[in-house]
Amino acid sequence: MSRRLSILSSIILVLFVLVAVQAANIQFLRAPSLNASSLNPRNHTDSTKYPRGEIVAADGTILAQSQATGDAFYPYRRIYPLGSLTAGVVGFTSPYTEPWGLEAQYNSYLTAHAQPAASFEQLLSPTSAADSVTLTLQPAIDRIAAKAMAGQDGAAVVMDPRSGSVLGMYSNPTYNPVPLESTNSKVVLAAYKKYVTPNTHGFAPLGLVATAQTFPPGSTFKVITTAAAVVGRPDLLMKSYHHGSFTALPHSNKLLYNSGGSSCGGTIAEMLPVSCDPGYALVGLDLGASLMSSTANSFGYNAVPPLDYPGVAASYFPSAASFSNNLPGLAYSAIGQENVRATALQQALVASAVADGGAIMAPHLMSYISGPDGTVVKRYKDSVWQKPMTSTQAAQIVPLMENVVKRGTAYGIFLPADNVAAKTGTAQTGNSVDNTDDWMIAFAPANAPTVAVAVVMPFQAKNAFGATVAGPIVKCLIEGALALQAGLPTSGTSTTCAR
Repeated sequence: MSRRLSILSSIILVLFVLVAVQAANIQFLRAPSLNASSLNPRNHTDSTKYPRGEIVAADGTILAQSQATGDAFYPYRRIYPLGSLTAGVVGFTSPYTEPWGLEAQYNSYLTAHAQPAASFEQLLSPTSAADSVTLTLQPAIDRIAAKAMAGQDGAAVVMDPRSGSVLGMYSNPTYNPVPLESTNSKVVLAAYKKYVTPNTHGFAPLGLVATAQTFPPGSTFKVITTAAAVVGRPDLLMKSYHHGSFTALPHSNKLLYNSGGSSCGGTIAEMLPVSCDPGYALVGLDLGASLMSSTANSFGYNAVPPLDYPGVAASYFPSAASFSNNLPGLAYSAIGQENVRATALQQALVASAVADGGAIMAPHLMSYISGPDGTVVKRYKDSVWQKPMTSTQAAQIVPLMENVVKRGTAYGIFLPADNVAAKTGTAQTGNSVDNTDDWMIAFAPANAPTVAVAVVMPFQAKNAFGATVAGPIVKCLIEGALALQAGLPTSGTSTTCAR
């Protein structure tokens, strides 16, 4: 009899252990995936039946919050106090559509979910509440970008190169989130249909230009071509290239002309400030397809940047093999043309690499996540994403980019006190109306950078340039970011950037 009781007790004990293990598995190990699952019906109802957590900017401004409606069926609706200014990054959530933007990225935290047990009673009967997400984003910087871009299509990304924190990310077109806040399905779905419809340039308001759209980077890519020489062929730094307004290309009767037909040449240090197209095309040919391709990849091309945001696109540089019978293509790729494509985010990371001693820190929007009692439940940990150069190698490029501002294509744009290093870019789009995609990347202060910026303004007039179109926007963003970091008003010290 005692033997049977012993066996029965053992079986009960084993079953109890199995139940405890499965409970722990569901409550702790599988909880995040179950919370985020599209099969979880709560994800389609909690946005209106329970208050979601807040999304908060770095300065404490509330970017998204739940508001009581007094409606028994939809007790809460989501509102976005800054409207279209931050809509592109923050996104939206609605019971009638899938969440978008950061609302989707951090949905499992923002949706009411079981909180960690603080007592045995709560372990048996978990309490549910939502967490809040605090960002690195500074609305003041987005305001500067919005004013400077003046409604034109384009994108601006502002980062702290030391940490990868995204300080500003603004894109046009953007959208007004107010109709999406409605509890009326017809209002929401009509707005959604409108916002997913591309404009004449092919950009939909619900597609963030800064992260989802790629453009030929033009001469901003010469920073990578320069890095390829510094890292893999330092002997080319001393080579003097022929002065002229054009160069012939191998296996082709096509001539590659400098912008405006002006004459240029000399060493890399002499050619980068004036952005010499023929000279840099020859540098690319000297470097070779393998080194050019591997260097582009080391800066993050052909990989998706690990930004905590859905739908980030990879930038593109052709494989080395693709140039085996296309040396003219290699020459054009070295100056950011041909098939080379980049997002504004990617080019901000290129600027950050030079600024941060050769390291590209993983970009991020989330600073920390806090529970309903204010306790930090998750904090972003800085990490290196790519390391294309050593600090010594990056230091060789900094003065070249400073000279772009002091005596090159960005001369006269920036305040001398800001000590900016930059690179302009004007890419021919090759479409029927012969537009340009106008770029600038920059960082400041050059001797100890705390801000890195990329701006792209696509579909500009054929006689427009990166310096004249993107340059003033970058100027205002750098002034504003440096002022913000110094605890000063972000209106800037120049009248052109006053808000």
